Amino acid sequence: MKLYNTLSRQKEEFKPIQEGVASIYSCGPTVYQYAHIGNMRSYVFMDILRRALKYNGYNLKHVMNITDVGHLVSDADEGEDKMVKTAKQTQKSPLEIAEYYTGVFMKDIAELNIEKPEYIPKATEHIDEMLQFVEELAEKGFAYETSDGIYFDIMKFEGYGKLSRLDLEGQIAGARVDVNEEKRHPADFALWKKAPKEHIMQWPSPWGMGYPGWHIECSAMSRKYLGDVFDIHTGGVDHIPVHHENEIAQSEALLGKPAVNYWLHGEFLLIDNGKMSKSLGNAYTIADIKKEGYSPLAFRYMCLNANYRSKLNFTWEGIKAAQVALDRLFEGVLAHRKAPEGIELEAGLLERFEEDFKDAVNDDLNIPKALGVAWNAVKHGTKSQDIYGLLLKMDNVLGLDFANIAQKHEDEAPELSPEIEELVNIRQQARKDKNWKLADEIRDKLNGMGIQLEDTPEGVKATRK
Repeated sequence: MKLYNTLSRQKEEFKPIQEGVASIYSCGPTVYQYAHIGNMRSYVFMDILRRALKYNGYNLKHVMNITDVGHLVSDADEGEDKMVKTAKQTQKSPLEIAEYYTGVFMKDIAELNIEKPEYIPKATEHIDEMLQFVEELAEKGFAYETSDGIYFDIMKFEGYGKLSRLDLEGQIAGARVDVNEEKRHPADFALWKKAPKEHIMQWPSPWGMGYPGWHIECSAMSRKYLGDVFDIHTGGVDHIPVHHENEIAQSEALLGKPAVNYWLHGEFLLIDNGKMSKSLGNAYTIADIKKEGYSPLAFRYMCLNANYRSKLNFTWEGIKAAQVALDRLFEGVLAHRKAPEGIELEAGLLERFEEDFKDAVNDDLNIPKALGVAWNAVKHGTKSQDIYGLLLKMDNVLGLDFANIAQKHEDEAPELSPEIEELVNIRQQARKDKNWKLADEIRDKLNGMGIQLEDTPEGVKATRK
């Protein structure tokens, strides 16, 4: 299995630290507002990685954090805490806000058929681990105190910038607004912030009351659950220049060695070929997709049609097309499910399909190609329960819920009265005889009876409207 490592800028063969086990850390949501579909694309990518590793026989030890404190309005440690800001706006406590938006997030990922990681720790429940981390960095000389907090001294860490390949020499203090004059370098970042008395989220520390910096959360929690060194760290490409760069600096400074072997990043989701923004009113959520009459799985299907390292453009026309394609895919899967038992297939067919599918998955999660292989299996002229079994196996990676959807379609199939069945049969004969006038008349009659007909390559499909 090969994965693209952002750190080396190349595909590398995945070799886990512990044989048969993949340890993963994924940056989770900051639960101060609804997660938008750009966020959700990152979690679909995280899920595909999980499923692909399991498909290859690995057991998983996967952590995804919940950021319920410490994430400032700016990733560069400027502005107030996002949780606190929302608390002031809504007149609710940070705990109430975190619980509500965590619940919505969990519902969203369930509707996208995203598997939950094995560990989902909350930042507020790991303050002790973060404080210990900061204290150890201070003891090693990598941290210094200012009037508003404890900062990491990036000039003391030789490899700073290696993930994003930043030109630190090109950074000058004047390039930033609201420069903190006490910082030794503009890119020095907060490990711990001192809190004013009125701040509603604060904990005791060696430097007085305060709260953690955002970046320290992930380093402290990954270390607690996965140990000093683990296999894979995932997140969006927006995390590369600040958040993940800072994670690398503080973890390696503490350990004296790399903490992560493979850094994987998912690309942006564009909206109508532009940026997603609240001010533009296009920061859509899963709830918005459902409101427009589309299934959350249609959004997942849309995500599967682009490689995780490629930008994906969301349009309402695109999600409509994804829904149509997904419905057809489900119908094709159902046709194989309904096939009689014992249908013979050409020798080696299933093995070829499965080999092509696995090759695509293991080539840096080339899911568009893998999905194409699944489509080829669905479209195979001979309908077979063996192909259905293979499609279920492929769906362990795709996560489109073939088994449950197929059952649901079957359960919802209308029971046709003998009169309706006879009309359908007469229409079928009329079509064979090219008697289009009669065929159209019967279609209209059935339509008036609440029965909708769809002519497919497998025959006519009758559904209740």
